[in-house]
Amino acid sequence: MILTKNYLERLNTTEIQKLSEFVVIENFKHHANSILPKEYQEDVQSIYEEEMLYIKNSQIFVSKNSSGEILGAIRVLKWNFMDALPIQKIFGINPLNVIGDIPLNDIFHIGRFAIKKEGSDMNLFKQLMVCAISPVCKHKGNVVFAECDSKLLRILRLLGIKATVVGASIDYLGSETIPICMTYDGLIDFYNANKALVPHTVMEQELKEAYILPKSVVFNTSSYNYSLV
Repeated sequence: MILTKNYLERLNTTEIQKLSEFVVIENFKHHANSILPKEYQEDVQSIYEEEMLYIKNSQIFVSKNSSGEILGAIRVLKWNFMDALPIQKIFGINPLNVIGDIPLNDIFHIGRFAIKKEGSDMNLFKQLMVCAISPVCKHKGNVVFAECDSKLLRILRLLGIKATVVGASIDYLGSETIPICMTYDGLIDFYNANKALVPHTVMEQELKEAYILPKSVVFNTSSYNYSLV
């Protein structure tokens, strides 16, 4: 087993294009045997434009190796109730119609979850999930939406994350994609059990400091690729 150093950090806005390429390529690597469709650059551009639209209200976390290559990524977005979320654009689902009767505080969306097929581990999976759900777990009235493949949904449930399917699946970026909703109550146990995997310096890191890697934020990883688009 070959161990490599893994740096967890906030992504700088100048790297959104790089993130978009990574998400699309890794999805097709895993779900389409590395066969990229001719129009895959259109998917990259679509993701780039969407993330630039969300950037003021979102946080993107990435894991990189010592060469600066992205090994894993995830994005959490606090909804402003104006911009259309992916679950609205892809599935035509209005989040306000499916949250039920819970006392609502804020609505979030998690996406762009991808881990390099060739070399990652379950700790990296957990670290990225902790980063994404941290703002959701700050208030009992928070809910979060996501679109994920069936394999990821099974793993989330095995890890103790309670996710509710809110619509029929479709094919998206090479895989069967399912719209889900998660509440504070469905996330808090996983968060409390795994939050120690992510140093506070990562969560508190300012975007302008995204290239400064605290010495404490270094992990050893070995070799899961999941899709949360």
